[in-house]
Amino acid sequence: MPSSDSPSPIIGDGSAYDAVVVGASLAGCATAIQLGRAGLRVAVVEKQPDPSAYKRICSHFIQASAVPALERLGLLEPMEAAGARRSRMHMWTRWGWIEAPPERAARGVNLRREVLDPMVRTTAAETPNVEMMLGWSAERLLRDGGAFAGVVARNREGEERELRGRLTVGADGRDSRIAELSEVPVKTYPHNRIAYGGYFEGPAPEHSPDASLWFLDPHWAAAFPTDGDLTFYAAMPTKERLPEFKEDPGAALVRFLADVPEAPPIRESRLTEPVMGKIDMTNRMRKPTADGLALIGDAALATDPLFGVGCGWAFQSAEWLVESVAPALQGREPLEQGLERYRRRHAHQLRGHAFFIHDYATGRRMNPSERLMFSAAARDPKAAEIMEAFGTRQIRPQQMLPRLLPRAIAVNARHALAR
Repeated sequence: MPSSDSPSPIIGDGSAYDAVVVGASLAGCATAIQLGRAGLRVAVVEKQPDPSAYKRICSHFIQASAVPALERLGLLEPMEAAGARRSRMHMWTRWGWIEAPPERAARGVNLRREVLDPMVRTTAAETPNVEMMLGWSAERLLRDGGAFAGVVARNREGEERELRGRLTVGADGRDSRIAELSEVPVKTYPHNRIAYGGYFEGPAPEHSPDASLWFLDPHWAAAFPTDGDLTFYAAMPTKERLPEFKEDPGAALVRFLADVPEAPPIRESRLTEPVMGKIDMTNRMRKPTADGLALIGDAALATDPLFGVGCGWAFQSAEWLVESVAPALQGREPLEQGLERYRRRHAHQLRGHAFFIHDYATGRRMNPSERLMFSAAARDPKAAEIMEAFGTRQIRPQQMLPRLLPRAIAVNARHALAR
């Protein structure tokens, strides 16, 4: 760690920041926007120099639970103007389709990261009190006593700057450099699926503009209609299917989607760019706070992408952090009090979801309880409504199970008697 004697050529007017955010993707920019609007000075450090850069391996789907956060950021309307598709969920199971009543189903958002990321980054850059440092990477963490107090950033020419802040925020993704440097506790959970996907133009899937998911037990497939009249087709089989996908990703993806029940029209569609794939998706759960430091988005909790929670949780965890620490950064309470508030809220909202996601990420088949609930949801609109609210992360497992399990037992008992 640098000593207090080392030079501190801070950008701007030379004063310290209220917060130094590392990572200018969804979570980092959402944090900067909200802190800046609260009158707090923010530096955003981003290793990519191109303001139009975007995350390429991502299904782009934003769960309905995050839509209120998008509205409060002022992003939902521009996203819709850019062609975002508002989608509810249709889930195929061997017992039939799970479809919540249209008037009760919440709608997520589908917009390609190629469009979304530059939009969010531009909004952050135009926010008063926010300074963007594109092309700079975080090399080391600064400390003030025992607390983290900013970062040493380096650009591509080798110039280094100390960026001191009362709060350091790691928003740098699944392989977070800030989490690594801070040595916060981390737990890892195995993942036994692979992920491949690509954008296609052609006939719209049957449920368009809604998303369609196939729970093939244990494999999984999806179709996400999005902007530009494109559809993102995705496959997440278990790793036993890896050889065929590695041999020819495009052909394997088309073959996989074309073989699902009530298949979408992927064979009649044209791939617009190379198929994207990811093999290593180890689940990581980190403690989201340390003294003077917070982690958000995938830096705090990186889970199986099968459930499409990453983008939504990036926006939501950014909002939870700002609401928790803004009073402290404005001088109204100790920072540790705000960080503890964020830690509790993060655990309250996401720990239960993470438990179920990590368990299913092993690639196992559905257990008896899951079969009970999925089959009932395919047979009963009320059960489908509860399942949809849980699947779109609007309710937690602790809220879902007491409501769905008794109904599932009754629904399936009536079904068995009728047969």
